[in-house]
Amino acid sequence: MTASTHADPGGAAWLREQEQELVGFAAGAAVPEGFGWLDAKGAVEPDRPAATWITSRMTYVFSLAHLRGVPNAAGLADHGLAALSGPLRDDDLGGWFEEAPRGRDPRSIRERSQPLPDKAAYPHAFVVLATAGAARAGRPGARALLDEALGVIDERFWEPEAACVRESWDADWITTEPYRGANSAMHCVEAFLAAADVTGDLLWTRRALAIAERLIHGVAADHDWRLPEHFTPDWTPLPDYNRDHPDHPFRPFGSTTGHLLEWARLLVHLELALRRAGEPVPEWLVTDAELLFDNAVRRGWAVDGADGFVYTLDWEDRPVVRQRMHWVVAEATMAAWVLAERTGRDVYTEHLERWWAYAERHHVDRENGSWWHELGTDNRPSYAVWPGKPDVYHAYQAVLLPQIGLSTSFVGALPAETEDGGAA
Repeated sequence: MTASTHADPGGAAWLREQEQELVGFAAGAAVPEGFGWLDAKGAVEPDRPAATWITSRMTYVFSLAHLRGVPNAAGLADHGLAALSGPLRDDDLGGWFEEAPRGRDPRSIRERSQPLPDKAAYPHAFVVLATAGAARAGRPGARALLDEALGVIDERFWEPEAACVRESWDADWITTEPYRGANSAMHCVEAFLAAADVTGDLLWTRRALAIAERLIHGVAADHDWRLPEHFTPDWTPLPDYNRDHPDHPFRPFGSTTGHLLEWARLLVHLELALRRAGEPVPEWLVTDAELLFDNAVRRGWAVDGADGFVYTLDWEDRPVVRQRMHWVVAEATMAAWVLAERTGRDVYTEHLERWWAYAERHHVDRENGSWWHELGTDNRPSYAVWPGKPDVYHAYQAVLLPQIGLSTSFVGALPAETEDGGAA
């Protein structure tokens, strides 16, 4: 019998085993332009160009894995950095494309006739996260790339008057999209906390707080702990956005259960970051985190008669897209774990044990590796929203967090290395 047969889901042996297996599965994603989209068996899907968000997430995972002592992870982190310095980066005007332009050659990519991919806040947030992780791991060139990415965020995406982030631009930084989104803003919070841990610059911690105050203590609180995700440029909610495309993988209609849980976790990290920096700590951070968590669980877990979190709900809390996403249960375990650590309340531990067992029973793919990214209402693999297994970022963080402890960010929880391989 294998070790996994004996290991209790969520126990120390199970977490370590999952950590190692997820990194091993992710290693198969390397392609010349970065990291590709993996199918259900771990093969790269050849028709999908390398995406900046996937390459960045994988680079981040391999950077953390190197700090955890995983052999060969450093080389994979360096491979991701090379892609972020090369085919995914706009050498002409700065910033990062959403995906690698096809047929890129050493000449200026603007000398060709093909349209260029846009530049969006979502992948830029992950470039910051990846380079912060790689800088923490002492990977050559990572700190310079992090500084560059933060400069792009500051110049192109940060809107001081709104204290939040702009959504996207065209490739030439001329036209910006008349839309603002909570998803990209949330991932900027995560990235800013990691960046603050690496740079020591409290500007990024304060900006993370400003985003959280607008979207959670403002918008979510005003909507009974449901979070509208889509907004006009002046941050007026658009509750009917994508009603005709409710299963959009990045901009779904309605309230996204998993994001409420992810926000709950981030608020706890943010509180600790402010406290450690000697900054004022708003009392609402943990209170709001618990309210987000409680309402997400009450409204989203097993609401259609089967175990699992539904993907989205309408504004009357009726399930819209009922698929169960692996990233949602991963975020649920992390939110439960950090709130248990922060509050000492047994209810969070009870939830945690239930969801680890659920993940092992339904999401962990013992035959092919990694976690099934999507399940249907029968808790069997489904491919309606997320085909294949594109990356391991959510699952990897979920199994890593209880092993490294509560900190300001995952990057901040691990001891730093210098570029010569020594301790910082």
